[in-house]
Amino acid sequence: MTTPRRVRRQHRLAWIARHSLAIVLAIMFVTPVVYLFLISVMTSNQALTSDYWPDTWHFENYVRVFETTPLPRYLLNTVIYAVLATLFMLLSSVPAAYALAKLRFRGRNALFLTVICVMMLPPQVVTVPLYLMWARYGLTGSLAPLIIPMLFGDAFCIFLLRQFLLTIPSDYLDAARVDGCGEWRTLLRVVLPMARPGIAAAALFQFFYAWNDYYGPLLYTSENENAWTLSLGLASFHGVHHVDWNLVTAATVLAMAPIVVVFFFAQKAFVQGVTLTGVKG
Repeated sequence: MTTPRRVRRQHRLAWIARHSLAIVLAIMFVTPVVYLFLISVMTSNQALTSDYWPDTWHFENYVRVFETTPLPRYLLNTVIYAVLATLFMLLSSVPAAYALAKLRFRGRNALFLTVICVMMLPPQVVTVPLYLMWARYGLTGSLAPLIIPMLFGDAFCIFLLRQFLLTIPSDYLDAARVDGCGEWRTLLRVVLPMARPGIAAAALFQFFYAWNDYYGPLLYTSENENAWTLSLGLASFHGVHHVDWNLVTAATVLAMAPIVVVFFFAQKAFVQGVTLTGVKG
C-alpha cells in the first residue's frame, strides 16, 4: 500500500517540478484578481487599509453598484459594440485576407504593404478629420462611428488572417476550382472550415479590443450617457465614488466577469490560431 502511494507522491512532485515556472506565473497573474475580489466584499473603511482578508463579507456591495449606476445599460451598449464590430470585421477582413493570401493579381504586395502601414498608424492621427466627418452626418453621440468603420476591415485582423491563410495548402483550393467552385464558394466551403482557429483568434482580438475600448466611446459618446460603454461608465463611477474602493472594485469585477468567461471557453481556439499564424510568412 505504501509503494503505490509513494509512487503517486513522486509523480506529483515531478509534475510540480516540471510546471514550476507556469505555476509561479499563474499565481502572479491570479493574485491581483483575487485581491480585487476580496476588496470588493469589504466595508468602505477596511478597503482603505492594508488588510488582505475581509473581516466580514459584504456581497451587498454588488447590489449597491446596480442601485447607484445604470450598469445593465452600459453592459448592453458594450455587448452591442463588441458583437457588431466583431461581426462586421469578419465580414470584411476574411475576404480581404483571402485575396492577399491566395489570389494572384497585380499590386497584391503593394496592397499588403498598405495594410501594414495602416496597422502602424496611430489612431490619434486621424481623430480630428474622422470626428468632423461623423459630426457632419449627425452620428456623434452614438456608437455608430465605432461600428460602421469595421465594415471596411481592420488592418491588424487582415494581417493576422492573411498569415494564417498562408498555412492552408493551396492544393485544396486548386482541387475545389477544378471541381467548378468559384472563388466565393471556395472561400465559404473550403477555406472557412479550415481557418476556424485563425478566425477565432482575430474575432477574440477584436472583441476584447471593443470591450475594453475607452478612447473611442469617450470621443464619440461622452455627451450622451445613454450610449456609454462599460469602460466609460466605470471611469465615471470611479470619479463619483473615488473614496468607496469597495464599490469601485465591485464594479470592476462585474465589468471583468463576462470577458473572463468568454476567454475561458474560447482559449483553445485562440491559442491555436495565434500559434499557427506565424508558421508561414
